[in-house]
Amino acid sequence: MDINDYNYELDEKYIAQSPIKNRSESKLMILNKEDGSIEHTKFYHIKDYLKKGDVLVLNDTKVLPARLMGEKEDTKAKIEVLLLKNIEGDIWECLARPGKRLHEGTVISFSDDLKCKVLKKLEEGIIQVEFAYEGIFLEIIERIGLMPLPPYIHKSLKEQDRYQTVYAKYLGSAAAPTAGLHFTKELLQEIEDMGVTICYVTLHVGLGTFRPVEVSNIKEHHMHSEYYEMKREVADILNKAKNENRNIYAVGTTSTRVLETVMSKYGEFKECSGNTDIFIYPGYEFKAINGLITNFHLPKSTLLMLVSALATREYILNAYEEAKKKEYRFFSFGDAMFIK
Repeated sequence: MDINDYNYELDEKYIAQSPIKNRSESKLMILNKEDGSIEHTKFYHIKDYLKKGDVLVLNDTKVLPARLMGEKEDTKAKIEVLLLKNIEGDIWECLARPGKRLHEGTVISFSDDLKCKVLKKLEEGIIQVEFAYEGIFLEIIERIGLMPLPPYIHKSLKEQDRYQTVYAKYLGSAAAPTAGLHFTKELLQEIEDMGVTICYVTLHVGLGTFRPVEVSNIKEHHMHSEYYEMKREVADILNKAKNENRNIYAVGTTSTRVLETVMSKYGEFKECSGNTDIFIYPGYEFKAINGLITNFHLPKSTLLMLVSALATREYILNAYEEAKKKEYRFFSFGDAMFIK
């Protein structure tokens, strides 16, 4: 349970700074957790590792272009505000940079039709604000906001929709469910035509997903909470698949967190919504999924612990070393693995 057991060396050259031209042409590593084998292929060959009757579960959250560039009304000092969570109505929790310049009552202007007032200063640069606007809030945000790319990506994104999945539907994430970025509409159709059932859950990804674990004993880590939702028709599909011993494969750690949360809470899949702070690390017994399609994760991250719980820490870290030798691209815009 030592955090250093989930560390590995990674030269910056392996971190993908931009998406490849064609989504489904990224590399794909196949990990067979039964026999410990590793295969290398391209992502569009994922359908060769699926079969009729399998169920693929994707997260249909949509990334909010949540970075707002503004200025203090009184001094015109530049302020960047990142939307984190809607508290209620027009009140939001945000991350502000530089936060030291702000105090309760400060008004920040972003455009002619959008401004906010600071209500509270919290810890680590986080503030609570109330927005004032003319029109529809989310439409304004989509027009003037920028994509909240992870801190390890230093290049600007030329096409904003490349940080969205092709099936993104419900606005609310501060980060993309990146395992889904590899799918094209054509590939999803081919998979469905094989007799694989595709269904969707929603989990709005928070910035906590990028925070490294800072305690030495991972059991002492305080897991961030994220909103999730499962619809009745999806629960019915999943319960039927479970009862018939068919494979349920999650696309991404976010879909996994929804499925395992619901199954842990109710002992079955059911229509529900709420907030989950489930923390999955080695020793956890998976109740919902048979396998996982995912990207390569940061050292010392809760996501690396989650995949290690599914396929053992040694196997995963060995696969990461193999990925470096084969020049895989890591993190959000990087390549993928399928643990099955």
